Amino acid sequence: MAELPEKGAGRPAPMVFGRGLARGIGVNILVPDVEAAIRWQADVLGAEVIYWEDHFAIMRAVGAVWLVHSDWSYRDHEMTGVVQGVEARGAGVEIRLYGMDPDAAEARARDQDAIVLAGAMDKPHGLREAYLVDPSGYIWVPGIALPG
Repeated sequence: MAELPEKGAGRPAPMVFGRGLARGIGVNILVPDVEAAIRWQADVLGAEVIYWEDHFAIMRAVGAVWLVHSDWSYRDHEMTGVVQGVEARGAGVEIRLYGMDPDAAEARARDQDAIVLAGAMDKPHGLREAYLVDPSGYIWVPGIALPG
């Protein structure tokens, strides 16, 4: 099991962090339990926990950075409650981590009795991929390019 950094330690300055994000798509994952979500991401995906607290975390793996927020963080948003009663979070969305060994991630997922929708396999689009479900119901797809 991955060791998490101390909760709240090393908090980046929000303005500096936000201004320093690379251009492109950003992912913010809403979860019922931040600690459970980031432990799974660290243990199974080998993601680095850059920073975390009860309702927020910053994660990094294979050159990508993403955010994790608790459902509570939507408390003042006009869509408050949108995730309550949701049968499957992220339905129809796959979170893909290109450059991550799917066989190793699958093995770690199985060690944790996590749901493996599809084990690592070579796909006709030139990637070897595995489909793994985290405790909040999100589907993570680590993958590497096939040789040749």
